[in-house]
Amino acid sequence: MKKYFVTGLLVWIPIGITFWVLNLIIATMDQTLFWLPEYWHPDRVLGVHIPGWGIILTLCVVLLTGLLIRNVFGQRLWDASERAMLHVPFVGSIYKGVKQVSDTLLSGEGNSFRKVLLVRYPHPEAWSLAFQTSVPGEVNSRLSEEHVAVFIPTTPSPVNGFYFYVRRADTIELNMTVDVALRAIVSMGVVAAPEIAQQAIAPKQD
Repeated sequence: MKKYFVTGLLVWIPIGITFWVLNLIIATMDQTLFWLPEYWHPDRVLGVHIPGWGIILTLCVVLLTGLLIRNVFGQRLWDASERAMLHVPFVGSIYKGVKQVSDTLLSGEGNSFRKVLLVRYPHPEAWSLAFQTSVPGEVNSRLSEEHVAVFIPTTPSPVNGFYFYVRRADTIELNMTVDVALRAIVSMGVVAAPEIAQQAIAPKQD
């Protein structure tokens, strides 16, 4: 009886969590409909509530924003608005920090989060997955050996973590993509890279 119950849980827990996350995302995105005048709301126009209109509206706003910023006039207008925002006390410092992080993760430029490393953490006999974020110039100039900046995410939430400078000689660069490393971290190592899984199930050759 117990094994049947556990088997049922293994089927329904992933399905339930997936639908719960999707419902949360759709409900959150639908809040963007409140930006529209009430007589433009799809619920009022169609006479029935259809979830997901907020996602369509958000995608349209993001695409139109990108299209506007890509031309010369839009770029100049945005540069002026951004300079004004950076001069606002407190708001400017928050915006600058968030923009630097988003530019690093989404722009595809630079070496940030491009390499997956093994570093010794939390003690010298253990290894943890880490992401190289940068090669610090000033820090290296003050240290006797070359160091790299790494971010060590926590499990199962990779949003939080620790930021360290470690000796490059004490790191091992892995031939692993950031996506695979993040899946391993979120799943607490349960979800391995496909090539590792294949090696684990392959029959040993004498």
